[in-house]
Amino acid sequence: MDTKEKVQKVIEKVRPSLQADGGDIELVEVAGEVARIRLKGACAGCPMSQMTLKFFVEASIKKEVPEIKSVESV
Repeated sequence: MDTKEKVQKVIEKVRPSLQADGGDIELVEVAGEVARIRLKGACAGCPMSQMTLKFFVEASIKKEVPEIKSVESV
């Protein structure tokens, strides 16, 4: 399984939590040690989206895919 597949697997795990609040998440690309994601729905305009990105999404991805060092929103 390559890095992108591993990241996608983690995204599938966190997706229900985001969808429960009216949002969603999409993996755009994995470039080296960086995963680029897009927050959609209610998450896109939410003032807490950066905290969600760093403390929930990024933490979850880095825990299960240690080769990823950063998660960016695009």
